[in-house]
Amino acid sequence: MLPSNLLIADRANNRVIEVTPDRKLVWEFPRPGDLQPGQHFRWPDDAFYAPDGKSIVVNEEESHAIVLVDYASHRIVWQYGVSERHGWAKGYLNGPDDAYMWPNGSIGVADIRNCRLILIDQASRAIKAQLGRTGYCAHNPPKSFGLPNGDTPLSNGHVLVTEILGDWVSELGWDGTRYWTVQAPGIHYPSDAQMLPDGNILLVDYSRPGQILIMTRQGKPVWRYAHRSGPAMLDHPSLAIELSNGLIVLNDDFRNRVIVIDPKTDMIVWQYGINDRRGRTDGLLFVPDGIDIKPADWGAG
Repeated sequence: MLPSNLLIADRANNRVIEVTPDRKLVWEFPRPGDLQPGQHFRWPDDAFYAPDGKSIVVNEEESHAIVLVDYASHRIVWQYGVSERHGWAKGYLNGPDDAYMWPNGSIGVADIRNCRLILIDQASRAIKAQLGRTGYCAHNPPKSFGLPNGDTPLSNGHVLVTEILGDWVSELGWDGTRYWTVQAPGIHYPSDAQMLPDGNILLVDYSRPGQILIMTRQGKPVWRYAHRSGPAMLDHPSLAIELSNGLIVLNDDFRNRVIVIDPKTDMIVWQYGINDRRGRTDGLLFVPDGIDIKPADWGAG
């Protein structure tokens, strides 16, 4: 069901793991001894394979930091934000979500409670670009945002922004151009919108019961998964990704599982984790809050 390995930010276990399609755990951070003196790693909210082919980008939302983990050495090699301290001044974050490395090596992040999106130069740690006014939280992109929690890079160089307040999704340029903005219908707490190859938008509802929604850029629903009870019900899902085969993989945070759903049948066709059972041993999760699919050529260079 999965085309390649799956990266999971196992938030309440304070770890990031990689599992194979047949559910074998093949990589984990941090292992005993991976963290160096003075380093912290807590509440990994998302983890993504970086386009440099060697780094994992992790945002620690409630620890207010972003780190780059070298995949081979299991070492934190870069950090932005001061661990366990939130703020808005230079070098500080307040609830960073969805930290991505862009193709030029810059790090983009939705700084939720500062109500801004920032693009950070990796070498100098300077803010290269900012969308939104720091601390001003209202929907008027690109001038201001209502608690942005998604900043997905698009292939055209634009950024797809998700806002909690008002359920908004917008496509913006880092130069401040707004291409479109739309409200997600029937969603209570939108999370981490993704653009699909056909131009439609995939996002989840971080609620109980949770939902998955595919909609057009005009806000017209195309497909909705919204079971209200039983094993099919979602409980605070926070990220869904469409696979190359058309299936949908998502982390279902409070049910302690990652699942793959076939949108043609609404059936769960693959799962890692056991419904409503928390744990750390092989095969169990504790509030999985982020996922990524390993690119086929990742690490080849």
